[in-house]
Amino acid sequence: MLVTGCAKKQPPVARPTPPPPGTTGVDRPPTPPEPVPEPPPIIPPEPMIEESDLAGRSLDELNRQSPFEPVFFGFDSYDVEPAGQVVLQANAEILKRYPSWVVTIEGHCDERGTAEYNLSLGEKRALAARDYLLSLGVPATRLRTVSYGKEFPFDPGKTEEAYAKNRRAHFVITAK
Repeated sequence: MLVTGCAKKQPPVARPTPPPPGTTGVDRPPTPPEPVPEPPPIIPPEPMIEESDLAGRSLDELNRQSPFEPVFFGFDSYDVEPAGQVVLQANAEILKRYPSWVVTIEGHCDERGTAEYNLSLGEKRALAARDYLLSLGVPATRLRTVSYGKEFPFDPGKTEEAYAKNRRAHFVITAK
């Protein structure tokens, strides 16, 4: 009987494998973790104004939660940009739905410039918005204009962002 044992045989030992060249960790700092993308901000939707609500509202209520959007202008400009044209088209549709409404288009400016210059520029902005609405078929008898220059800013700040908010044509329902 032959007894051979495996007792003297040593199990294989795993040897550590060397890292690939250039990745020893000594020369380079560890790779930073990938940034976790932030989820997009959740912007609550604007409250929808039901059309049936509009007809029964007073002028004060209508103007507090106006169905009209303002048109914004570039610095020292009264050109109606494409974004402004979209706003005016939507405003014209509202005016066509409510044929008895009369609106006053207020022209506003940022605080830069003299009072006289800003009154003139505000008037040009109001007239530019009115002329665009006329081209869309809104009767002139339903549109009035006024310029307030820099007197009633949306944003009293002194930043470019605040100034941009103040260069506008604002719509106020004055009769229905």
